[in-house]
Amino acid sequence: MQKNHAYILYGLVFICLVLVAVMWQKITPKEPEVEPPVLGAMGLPTLPPDSVRIFEIPSTLEFAGEKVPLEIQDVYERLEREIYVNAYWQSNMVLLMKRSGKYLEEISEILKANGVPDDFKYLAIAESALMNVSSPAGAKGFWQFMAPTAKEFGLEVSNDVDERYNWQKSTVAATKYLNQSHQKFGNWTAVAASYNMGQTGFNRRQNEQLQENYYDLLLNDETSRYMFRVLAFKVIFENPKKYGFGLRPEDYYKEPALKEVTVDQDIKSLAQWAKDQGSSYKELKIYNPWLRDKNLNVRRGKTYTIQLPE
Repeated sequence: MQKNHAYILYGLVFICLVLVAVMWQKITPKEPEVEPPVLGAMGLPTLPPDSVRIFEIPSTLEFAGEKVPLEIQDVYERLEREIYVNAYWQSNMVLLMKRSGKYLEEISEILKANGVPDDFKYLAIAESALMNVSSPAGAKGFWQFMAPTAKEFGLEVSNDVDERYNWQKSTVAATKYLNQSHQKFGNWTAVAASYNMGQTGFNRRQNEQLQENYYDLLLNDETSRYMFRVLAFKVIFENPKKYGFGLRPEDYYKEPALKEVTVDQDIKSLAQWAKDQGSSYKELKIYNPWLRDKNLNVRRGKTYTIQLPE
């Protein structure tokens, strides 16, 4: 009888121990399971999708055939800054790339026809993001011409017409200005930098600091960043997927087929005229932003070419 009591007691103790072990297992936190890292190229772990990407900065770079001295630390850092600023402003960059589909090819053709290096198309991007913007100082259009400079290089600026808003004509005018500037400086990098601060201002800094090379000059913050902003656009536009922009050809905006109508007489109402052409005032203004009023006065012997959707 005593032995039976002992077996029962041992059994109860065993059951208690099992219950304690089960309860302990439930309240003890488990170590999180660690997934093995995903390996990418060369066996290195890849960053998770929501991590900040570290971009590869080019080891060599040129602007208009002229070397960018990336071996100089501050030059490297200034380029890297602008690449990150623009690559991580994704909404702006995506829309800028899509918009470029309407303009960059023809801008390249105009630059080439007038002896200006193709890299200057990125100057237009830095100036205006390929939009007919107006600055607080009064510079207007893709190339941000002030009125006196625009007139000097063959653009009409009047109450009715402002050809700074005609991106084809203003690009031709810009090539004249850029070629004139190249005759003065003999260096395309200096030409690009002086486009931002003016030829006189840039030349004054060269003389004050006894340096001719843009990369050796201490300039105001805007011009110091300007050339590197242009370079950043070049790097990203020429390597879009590398910086996270995988646009397909069909993603880029395109202009519709346009017809040209030559005008050599006054138009009293552009709205009525557009309607008579089978178009609308809205379309007239979209494709001819250089028409600045509701009417058009045409001087004797003068003609204008107006573009409308076919």
